[in-house]
Amino acid sequence: MKKLMTATLAILLVCLGLFFWTKALNPQQSGGGAKSVTIYNWGDYLDPALIKKFERQTGYRVTYETFDSNEAMYTKIKQGGTSYDLAVPSEYMIEKLQKAHLLEGIDKSKIKNFKEIDPLFLHRSFDPQNNYSVPYFWGTLGIIYNDQMVKPGTIEHWDDLWHSQLRNKILLVDSARDIMGFSLVSLGYSMNSTNHVQLKLAQTKLNELSYNVKAIVADELKMYMIQNEAAVGVTWSGEASEMLAANKHLHYVVPSEGSNLWFDNMVIPKTVKNKAGAYAFINFMLEPKNAAQNAEYVGYATPVKRAKEILPKSISSDQQFYPSEKTMEKLEVYRDLGTKIVQDYNDLFLEFKMYVR
Repeated sequence: MKKLMTATLAILLVCLGLFFWTKALNPQQSGGGAKSVTIYNWGDYLDPALIKKFERQTGYRVTYETFDSNEAMYTKIKQGGTSYDLAVPSEYMIEKLQKAHLLEGIDKSKIKNFKEIDPLFLHRSFDPQNNYSVPYFWGTLGIIYNDQMVKPGTIEHWDDLWHSQLRNKILLVDSARDIMGFSLVSLGYSMNSTNHVQLKLAQTKLNELSYNVKAIVADELKMYMIQNEAAVGVTWSGEASEMLAANKHLHYVVPSEGSNLWFDNMVIPKTVKNKAGAYAFINFMLEPKNAAQNAEYVGYATPVKRAKEILPKSISSDQQFYPSEKTMEKLEVYRDLGTKIVQDYNDLFLEFKMYVR
């Protein structure tokens, strides 16, 4: 029996040794470790060359996962199955994550490049002191049109989408907040309205727009506009940037009466395993040269002031993507409206989609 126990103990020790040796060789196995940084970001939202550069400079190995909606990202972080060191949610979701106690506080003393951020993009309503988030990209919601099918200057406001000459010519992005939002603005209401009467009026007005809507789509909107398959689209500035680069007949407009000003910020989830790596990545992305490279690659606007100065003038001076101060004053940031109101937006939007033929 003693020999058997000794042999069993020896086998156990060998197994433990193999386990720890394997973990040392693969520190990322369970979603994070001292030698790796696990990043959760939107698809195609970071220049792959910058990942390689970060790995070379820091010695960290990056595990990069993507999501396609804020809600999907929220669910996965809340479930805690993967130990993400850094994530890049949008403004209203940052507010929701913070309320759910799913974010680590940001220690700004560890972010030497925090000073590079344009003050215009700090202290926003969803995180007034930037205690939980650091700006990554920003942009707008607007209208893209093809000058071969629509006369330039005839689409400058949200109400122009209701013109009879646009029958069956408009593509809408499949997003309840955005589509309900521009209808609210066209009626003079806030994009963050919680008034059910206002929301119902916005939906009723959208029902009238349904005759002009060719389709409500997701990522394929980009391809359809590039290939001249629709005259007009409602989409985000970064998506529009890619379309304009691929088709010289496309133009992007942010209606002067108001629209959405959105932010995607870097946050550190409670699941973090490598805080030092997370702060290293934040600092790296706020380096002006890196921020400029990423902005040029992705097509969205950078919040890093000196990065904007590095960008080609054709980009940095383009008011389609870097709007004037006058236009910026009319833009609204989405707030977390709570589960019930968000469901109201979704339900009313779904009813509108049933009108689209």
